[in-house]
Amino acid sequence: MTDFKIICITNRHFFDETADFLTHIDRLAAARPDLIILREKDLPVQAYTELAKRVIDICERHGVVCALHTYVAAAIALKVEAFHAPMPMLDAMTDTEKHSFRQLGASTHSVEQARAAEAAGCTYITASHIYDTDCKKGLPGRGLKFLEDVTRRTAIPVYALGGIDASKLAEVRRAGADGACVMSGAMTCADPARYIASLRQFSK
Repeated sequence: MTDFKIICITNRHFFDETADFLTHIDRLAAARPDLIILREKDLPVQAYTELAKRVIDICERHGVVCALHTYVAAAIALKVEAFHAPMPMLDAMTDTEKHSFRQLGASTHSVEQARAAEAAGCTYITASHIYDTDCKKGLPGRGLKFLEDVTRRTAIPVYALGGIDASKLAEVRRAGADGACVMSGAMTCADPARYIASLRQFSK
């Protein structure tokens, strides 16, 4: 495995103002992660769409793919190439909707879900959560054995998610992951260029 992917997932709640969030996304996109997933699923669809337009413009300026999340009609209307779906959303999508995207991902939490997402036509999946994380307080991480099982039983790229920082990258890669997703680290880093560079270094 030579091309380990770094995927950044957004969370605007780390910022007081939308302008601060967008400034940080601009700096993050300039650091060139492999994918930025705009996961602001608590927004009403119109507000999400307006935010998505601005984030897409930023990502396009830096040559980074932006995947929209949850709102499939908005993603199709904005003609993005990538969409990421929770499993209930993936199950509800029509074949026409699925075929609207060059990259289609899904959030999976079991081997069965991973295999279902692959059968549904996903081009990648996230497997979570691997380690304990504040985002899932009280729920223990599923661990590296879970990640190994998912990667062994699917043929599409698997990106590890949950509690991952630079110190965990080598072991998730050894477990078979094709990449890793980061959220809190990506949103709170003071220097996105240095942060992404450190992830690239430790994932080798």
